[in-house]
Amino acid sequence: MDHPTAPTPPTGIPADIPTGITRRRALTVTGGVLAGAALAAHAFPAFAAESQDADAIVVGHGLAGLVATAELAAAGRKVLLLDQEPEASIGGQAFWSFGGLFFVNSDEQRLMGVKDTHDLAWQDWLGTAGFDRDVDDPKGQDHWAYKWAQAYVDFASGEKRSWLSGLGVQWFPIVGWAERGGGLADGHGNSVPRFHVTWGTGPAVVEPFEKKVRAAVAAGKVTFKFRHRVDGIVTTGGAVTGVRGALLEPSSAARGTPSSRTVVGDFELRAPVVIVTSGGIGANHDLVRQNWPTRLGTPPKSMVTGVPAHVDGRMLAITERAGGRIVNPDRMWHYTEGLRNYAPIWPGHGIRILPGPSSMWFDATGRRFGAPDIPGYDTLHTLGSITASGYDYSWFVTTQKIIAKEFALSGSEQNPDLTNKNVWQLLSRIWQTPEPIEKFKKNGADFVVATSLSELVAGMNKLTGDNLIDLADLKRQIEARDREIDNPYTKDTQVMGIRNALTYIGDSLSRTASAHKILDPSAGPLIAVRLNILTRKTLGGLQTDLSGRVLNASGEPVPGLYAAGEVAGFGGGGVHGYRSLEGTFLGGCLFSGRQAGRAAAAATAT
Repeated sequence: MDHPTAPTPPTGIPADIPTGITRRRALTVTGGVLAGAALAAHAFPAFAAESQDADAIVVGHGLAGLVATAELAAAGRKVLLLDQEPEASIGGQAFWSFGGLFFVNSDEQRLMGVKDTHDLAWQDWLGTAGFDRDVDDPKGQDHWAYKWAQAYVDFASGEKRSWLSGLGVQWFPIVGWAERGGGLADGHGNSVPRFHVTWGTGPAVVEPFEKKVRAAVAAGKVTFKFRHRVDGIVTTGGAVTGVRGALLEPSSAARGTPSSRTVVGDFELRAPVVIVTSGGIGANHDLVRQNWPTRLGTPPKSMVTGVPAHVDGRMLAITERAGGRIVNPDRMWHYTEGLRNYAPIWPGHGIRILPGPSSMWFDATGRRFGAPDIPGYDTLHTLGSITASGYDYSWFVTTQKIIAKEFALSGSEQNPDLTNKNVWQLLSRIWQTPEPIEKFKKNGADFVVATSLSELVAGMNKLTGDNLIDLADLKRQIEARDREIDNPYTKDTQVMGIRNALTYIGDSLSRTASAHKILDPSAGPLIAVRLNILTRKTLGGLQTDLSGRVLNASGEPVPGLYAAGEVAGFGGGGVHGYRSLEGTFLGGCLFSGRQAGRAAAAATAT
């Protein structure tokens, strides 16, 4: 039973817990941290303090690693922060992100007239995650994932925004509506807009934590260990006592570009706590295909890569050899709207289109997808439909009017107005197509632009060399859709979705073009975009409890071993379940990094 007059909560739990979150639930999260600390205090091996190199070692200087390190340093711990990459890559994949964050009942939502609640968000999370792997069994793959999901929705409904705001993070006032779902209230997708774009994009999310860590370096609490590739986690008497690996030669590689793997030495470092924050597997296509689930069809032979080459998944197997358990490895999140970057930074560099709802979507043979395979609705269902077509790509057929308002590109570097906080450049989107979109239209290998449908089809067939698109059949489908524009009501699900979007002020202002016919010459020229499958996120990973402790095959914590971020499935080995609501990846790094850092700090208290 919950007690409304409970005593003052432990540090880190706000007294004003939001509606829908019980005090017991809030105490459970902090209790996991404190209980983990109490148990860990008895589990660490007894070796002299002078033989330790630090109180904690953090492996991976991406966002989760920076947050965990900042928490440890704030508690007075001495930390070694290791990464195989040079200093230029601090912040990891988060730096390259659009900076989207999932909030519930935020100031920005209320400004846009969006009514959101914790209960609605939890309904959406459950309908999206589809947890079905022994949630009630402490050894089940979804047991801790479910608990992390509860804790995360509580966090997103509660202190997440105020915590980040207190660190100087701000958001663009128009809230995006990502992953609109499969059509049922209790099914997949966001019932309301929740995608909050950070003012400054990914770099602005990384910045406050990098500043904290650099200040701790200056204070002598943190030491960076760049070019330290961890090859093994050292255990003593069943407990983790450090890491060992190879020293890589110095590298001047620019951020995101491949760095040398030439070994010039080795190392072994000792600490009673190791936190693994090494990221996912997105750049390792072999590992992606190895874990590809049958429910998504045949693994694509051709994919573009949404993350730098160092996102290789190495630490998953290394941590498993130290006793950690990997769960839900078949759950992953890859995008269906990938473009080949005409100016690549890393090998196979792909950029994702974040589409509005209006472009028509066809498979490689020119067959229109049905609901829920509509732009912005159900990423993984559409992925399955693409692989079922027997081809690794699909097509948008759209208009200049649509791409001018509805196309956005993922990545901080593709949004210079938002990233550089340039208000005037941002306002220019009102009267012109954003420059990065026009550059891709002009220079990108995946764009076909034409003034007539026959010319467009000829260009599509020339681009792929497959001759799969039949002009008459494509024209028939487009004209059928265009006839549905004549009335304010329709049986076409996508057209319904366009009209629904236009009732939301955020979409009508910035993300949805007015409903029009694709073949209307005034909306042209016509544009076809070949869409590639783009690798991105690992949704499974190392199973952790709510304190971030890595669990073994028996469900017991491996003494001294913690994990956070994508390597831990963003918490518990799969907080998202089968699918994501979007805006939850950066947030998962923030929350799980904070949990692990605080728990490890408590566990190493003297």
